[in-house]
Amino acid sequence: MTDIHPTAVVAEGARLGADVRVGPFCAVGPDVTLGDRVRLESHVAVDGITEIGADTRIWPFASIGHAPQDLGYRGEPTRLEIGARCMIREHVTMNPGTVRGGGLTKVGDGGLFMVGVHVGHDCRVGDGVIMANNATLGGHVEIGDGAVLGGLCAVHQRVRIGRGAMVGGMTGVERDVIPFGSVIGDRARLAGLNLVGLKRRGAPRADIHALRAAYRAVFHGSEGALAERAAAALAAFGESPLAAEMLAFIAADSARAFCTPDGRGKGAADG
Repeated sequence: MTDIHPTAVVAEGARLGADVRVGPFCAVGPDVTLGDRVRLESHVAVDGITEIGADTRIWPFASIGHAPQDLGYRGEPTRLEIGARCMIREHVTMNPGTVRGGGLTKVGDGGLFMVGVHVGHDCRVGDGVIMANNATLGGHVEIGDGAVLGGLCAVHQRVRIGRGAMVGGMTGVERDVIPFGSVIGDRARLAGLNLVGLKRRGAPRADIHALRAAYRAVFHGSEGALAERAAAALAAFGESPLAAEMLAFIAADSARAFCTPDGRGKGAADG
Protein backbone atom coordinates (compact mmCIF):
# COMPACT_ATOMS: atom_id res chain seq x y z
CA MET A 1 0.00 0.00 0.00
CA THR A 2 1.38 3.40 -1.01
CA ASP A 3 2.16 5.65 1.95
CA ILE A 4 2.48 9.41 1.40
CA HIS A 5 3.22 11.50 4.48
CA PRO A 6 0.82 14.44 5.00
CA THR A 7 3.67 16.95 4.72
CA ALA A 8 4.93 15.55 1.40
CA VAL A 9 3.97 17.19 -1.92
CA VAL A 10 3.32 14.80 -4.80
CA ALA A 11 2.36 16.69 -7.95
CA GLU A 12 -0.56 15.67 -10.09
CA GLY A 13 0.71 13.50 -12.93
CA ALA A 14 3.41 11.73 -10.93
CA ARG A 15 3.23 7.93 -11.33
CA LEU A 16 3.75 5.84 -8.22
CA GLY A 17 4.05 2.06 -8.20
CA ALA A 18 2.82 -0.35 -5.56
CA ASP A 19 3.89 0.06 -1.93
CA VAL A 20 5.82 3.30 -2.51
CA ARG A 21 6.66 5.31 0.58
CA VAL A 22 7.08 9.10 0.36
CA GLY A 23 8.31 10.45 3.67
CA PRO A 24 7.95 13.79 5.46
CA PHE A 25 8.63 17.00 3.50
CA CYS A 26 9.48 15.24 0.24
CA ALA A 27 8.62 16.86 -3.12
CA VAL A 28 7.82 14.76 -6.20
CA GLY A 29 7.35 16.49 -9.57
CA PRO A 30 4.62 15.85 -12.17
CA ASP A 31 6.82 13.90 -14.61
CA VAL A 32 8.36 11.56 -12.04
CA THR A 33 7.84 7.79 -12.07
CA LEU A 34 8.57 5.84 -8.87
CA GLY A 35 8.75 2.05 -9.26
CA ASP A 36 7.31 -0.46 -6.86
CA ARG A 37 8.51 -0.19 -3.27
CA VAL A 38 10.61 2.90 -3.86
CA ARG A 39 11.23 4.61 -0.53
CA LEU A 40 11.92 8.32 -0.16
CA GLU A 41 12.93 9.00 3.41
CA SER A 42 12.42 12.66 4.34
CA HIS A 43 13.25 15.96 2.57
CA VAL A 44 13.94 14.25 -0.77
CA ALA A 45 13.31 16.36 -3.90
CA VAL A 46 12.67 14.52 -7.18
CA ASP A 47 11.78 16.48 -10.31
CA GLY A 48 12.08 16.50 -14.09
CA ILE A 49 11.40 13.54 -16.35
CA THR A 50 12.81 11.07 -13.88
CA GLU A 51 12.23 7.34 -13.54
CA ILE A 52 13.37 5.46 -10.42
CA GLY A 53 13.41 1.66 -10.44
CA ALA A 54 11.83 -0.72 -7.96
CA ASP A 55 13.19 -1.06 -4.42
CA THR A 56 15.46 1.97 -4.68
CA ARG A 57 15.80 3.90 -1.44
CA ILE A 58 16.73 7.59 -1.21
CA TRP A 59 17.83 9.32 1.98
CA PRO A 60 17.23 12.92 3.16
CA PHE A 61 18.23 16.03 1.21
CA ALA A 62 19.00 14.24 -2.04
CA SER A 63 18.25 16.29 -5.18
CA ILE A 64 17.28 14.01 -8.05
CA GLY A 65 16.36 15.03 -11.60
CA HIS A 66 16.64 18.79 -11.31
CA ALA A 67 18.02 20.89 -14.18
CA PRO A 68 21.56 19.93 -15.26
CA GLN A 69 24.48 22.18 -14.38
CA ASP A 70 25.17 23.16 -17.98
CA LEU A 71 25.11 26.71 -19.31
CA GLY A 72 23.68 25.48 -22.61
CA TYR A 73 20.60 23.94 -21.02
CA ARG A 74 17.42 25.79 -21.96
CA GLY A 75 14.76 23.73 -20.20
CA GLU A 76 14.51 20.99 -22.82
CA PRO A 77 12.65 17.80 -21.80
CA THR A 78 15.66 15.61 -21.06
CA ARG A 79 15.61 12.55 -18.80
CA LEU A 80 17.13 10.77 -15.83
CA GLU A 81 16.74 7.01 -15.39
CA ILE A 82 17.79 5.27 -12.17
CA GLY A 83 17.71 1.49 -11.92
CA ALA A 84 16.31 -0.87 -9.32
CA ARG A 85 17.68 -1.58 -5.83
CA CYS A 86 19.92 1.47 -5.63
CA MET A 87 20.84 3.11 -2.33
CA ILE A 88 21.14 6.88 -2.70
CA ARG A 89 22.35 8.51 0.48
CA GLU A 90 22.10 12.01 1.93
CA HIS A 91 22.83 15.09 -0.23
CA VAL A 92 23.37 13.11 -3.45
CA THR A 93 22.69 15.03 -6.67
CA MET A 94 21.84 13.35 -9.98
CA ASN A 95 21.09 15.49 -13.03
CA PRO A 96 19.23 14.65 -16.25
CA GLY A 97 20.85 14.80 -19.66
CA THR A 98 21.23 17.63 -22.12
CA VAL A 99 20.20 17.82 -25.76
CA ARG A 100 23.83 17.98 -26.88
CA GLY A 101 24.67 14.89 -24.83
CA GLY A 102 21.82 12.71 -26.06
CA GLY A 103 19.20 13.79 -23.54
CA LEU A 104 19.65 11.00 -21.00
CA THR A 105 21.54 10.34 -17.78
CA LYS A 106 21.30 6.64 -16.94
CA VAL A 107 22.19 4.89 -13.68
CA GLY A 108 22.09 1.09 -13.52
CA ASP A 109 20.78 -1.35 -10.94
CA GLY A 110 22.11 -2.07 -7.47
CA GLY A 111 24.38 0.94 -7.05
CA LEU A 112 25.48 2.52 -3.77
CA PHE A 113 25.90 6.29 -3.85
CA MET A 114 27.16 7.57 -0.53
CA VAL A 115 26.80 11.01 1.04
CA GLY A 116 27.35 13.96 -1.29
CA VAL A 117 27.91 12.02 -4.52
CA HIS A 118 27.29 13.95 -7.75
CA VAL A 119 26.33 12.32 -11.07
CA GLY A 120 26.50 14.97 -13.78
CA HIS A 121 24.43 15.32 -16.94
CA ASP A 122 24.60 12.68 -19.69
CA CYS A 123 26.53 10.19 -17.57
CA ARG A 124 26.17 6.44 -18.03
CA VAL A 125 26.68 4.55 -14.79
CA GLY A 126 26.60 0.74 -14.91
CA ASP A 127 25.19 -1.85 -12.52
CA GLY A 128 26.62 -2.42 -9.05
CA VAL A 129 28.72 0.75 -9.02
CA ILE A 130 29.88 2.06 -5.64
CA MET A 131 30.68 5.75 -5.23
CA ALA A 132 31.98 6.71 -1.80
CA ASN A 133 31.33 10.00 -0.01
CA ASN A 134 31.60 13.14 -2.19
CA ALA A 135 32.80 11.32 -5.32
CA THR A 136 31.97 13.49 -8.35
CA LEU A 137 31.29 12.74 -12.02
CA GLY A 138 31.48 15.53 -14.58
CA GLY A 139 29.19 15.45 -17.60
CA HIS A 140 29.26 12.63 -20.17
CA VAL A 141 31.25 10.24 -17.96
CA GLU A 142 30.88 6.49 -18.53
CA ILE A 143 31.31 4.10 -15.58
CA GLY A 144 31.37 0.34 -16.19
CA ASP A 145 29.61 -2.29 -14.08
CA GLY A 146 31.06 -2.96 -10.65
CA ALA A 147 33.47 -0.03 -10.60
CA VAL A 148 34.38 1.45 -7.20
CA LEU A 149 35.11 5.17 -6.79
CA GLY A 150 36.77 6.29 -3.57
CA GLY A 151 35.74 9.23 -1.43
CA LEU A 152 36.37 12.76 -2.71
CA CYS A 153 37.55 11.57 -6.12
CA ALA A 154 36.65 13.69 -9.15
CA VAL A 155 36.19 12.35 -12.68
CA HIS A 156 36.61 14.84 -15.52
CA GLN A 157 33.91 15.15 -18.17
CA ARG A 158 33.93 12.56 -21.00
CA VAL A 159 36.24 10.18 -19.18
CA ARG A 160 35.50 6.44 -19.41
CA ILE A 161 36.09 4.14 -16.44
CA GLY A 162 35.98 0.46 -17.35
CA ARG A 163 34.17 -2.42 -15.69
CA GLY A 164 35.52 -3.51 -12.33
CA ALA A 165 37.99 -0.62 -12.05
CA MET A 166 38.88 1.04 -8.75
CA VAL A 167 39.59 4.75 -8.25
CA GLY A 168 41.40 5.71 -5.06
CA GLY A 169 40.11 8.33 -2.66
CA MET A 170 40.91 11.97 -3.48
CA THR A 171 42.05 11.01 -6.98
CA GLY A 172 41.54 13.38 -9.90
CA VAL A 173 40.79 11.34 -13.04
CA GLU A 174 41.44 13.17 -16.31
CA ARG A 175 42.10 10.13 -18.50
CA ASP A 176 40.33 6.85 -19.27
CA VAL A 177 40.77 3.98 -16.80
CA ILE A 178 41.01 0.49 -18.30
CA PRO A 179 38.60 -2.25 -17.17
CA PHE A 180 39.81 -3.83 -13.92
CA GLY A 181 42.45 -1.12 -13.50
CA SER A 182 43.31 0.55 -10.21
CA VAL A 183 44.27 4.24 -10.21
CA ILE A 184 45.55 6.57 -7.50
CA GLY A 185 47.12 10.00 -7.14
CA ASP A 186 46.17 13.66 -7.08
CA ARG A 187 46.14 13.20 -10.86
CA ALA A 188 45.37 9.56 -11.47
CA ARG A 189 48.12 7.19 -12.54
CA LEU A 190 47.56 3.51 -13.23
CA ALA A 191 48.68 1.56 -10.18
CA GLY A 192 47.94 -1.91 -11.51
CA LEU A 193 44.85 -4.12 -11.73
CA ASN A 194 41.99 -4.37 -9.27
CA LEU A 195 42.84 -7.97 -8.41
CA VAL A 196 40.94 -7.92 -5.13
CA GLY A 197 37.74 -6.97 -6.93
CA LEU A 198 38.27 -9.66 -9.58
CA LYS A 199 38.75 -12.35 -6.94
CA ARG A 200 35.70 -11.20 -5.00
CA ARG A 201 33.60 -11.54 -8.15
CA GLY A 202 34.87 -15.06 -8.70
CA ALA A 203 36.86 -14.43 -11.88
CA PRO A 204 38.59 -17.63 -13.01
CA ARG A 205 42.25 -17.85 -12.12
CA ALA A 206 43.28 -18.52 -15.72
CA ASP A 207 41.49 -15.39 -16.92
CA ILE A 208 43.16 -13.29 -14.21
CA HIS A 209 46.57 -14.62 -15.25
CA ALA A 210 45.84 -13.80 -18.91
CA LEU A 211 44.66 -10.32 -17.96
CA ARG A 212 47.82 -9.68 -15.94
CA ALA A 213 50.00 -10.86 -18.82
CA ALA A 214 48.12 -8.60 -21.28
CA TYR A 215 48.41 -5.67 -18.87
CA ARG A 216 52.18 -6.15 -18.55
CA ALA A 217 52.57 -6.46 -22.31
CA VAL A 218 50.67 -3.24 -23.00
CA PHE A 219 51.80 -0.98 -20.16
CA HIS A 220 55.26 -2.30 -19.37
CA GLY A 221 56.38 -3.46 -22.79
CA SER A 222 59.14 -1.62 -24.63
CA GLU A 223 58.49 -2.57 -28.25
CA GLY A 224 56.37 -0.25 -30.39
CA ALA A 225 53.66 2.26 -29.56
CA LEU A 226 50.88 1.54 -27.06
CA ALA A 227 48.40 0.77 -29.84
CA GLU A 228 50.84 -1.70 -31.40
CA ARG A 229 51.47 -3.41 -28.07
CA ALA A 230 47.69 -3.66 -27.50
CA ALA A 231 47.22 -5.29 -30.92
CA ALA A 232 49.98 -7.79 -30.18
CA ALA A 233 48.48 -8.55 -26.77
CA LEU A 234 45.08 -9.15 -28.37
CA ALA A 235 46.62 -11.73 -30.67
CA ALA A 236 48.35 -13.42 -27.73
CA PHE A 237 45.69 -13.22 -25.02
CA GLY A 238 42.42 -12.38 -26.83
CA GLU A 239 40.85 -15.74 -26.06
CA SER A 240 40.51 -14.68 -22.42
CA PRO A 241 37.32 -12.61 -21.99
CA LEU A 242 38.84 -10.31 -19.35
CA ALA A 243 41.92 -9.56 -21.42
CA ALA A 244 39.81 -9.11 -24.55
CA GLU A 245 37.55 -6.64 -22.73
CA MET A 246 40.49 -4.54 -21.53
CA LEU A 247 42.10 -4.53 -24.97
CA ALA A 248 38.83 -3.64 -26.72
CA PHE A 249 38.47 -0.71 -24.33
CA ILE A 250 41.95 0.50 -25.32
CA ALA A 251 41.16 0.15 -29.02
CA ALA A 252 37.84 2.04 -28.86
CA ASP A 253 37.51 5.70 -29.84
CA SER A 254 37.67 8.08 -26.89
CA ALA A 255 37.75 11.79 -26.17
CA ARG A 256 40.48 11.19 -23.57
CA ALA A 257 43.93 9.65 -23.29
CA PHE A 258 44.59 6.74 -20.93
CA CYS A 259 45.79 6.62 -17.38
CA THR A 260 49.20 4.93 -17.48
CA PRO A 261 51.56 3.68 -14.76
CA ASP A 262 53.76 6.77 -14.99
CA GLY A 263 50.76 9.14 -14.96
CA ARG A 264 51.29 10.34 -18.50
CA GLY A 265 48.72 10.17 -21.28
CA LYS A 266 48.41 8.03 -24.38
CA GLY A 267 50.61 10.30 -26.48
CA ALA A 268 53.45 10.16 -23.98
CA ALA A 269 53.17 6.40 -23.70
CA ASP A 270 53.24 6.07 -27.47
CA GLY A 271 56.32 8.28 -27.68
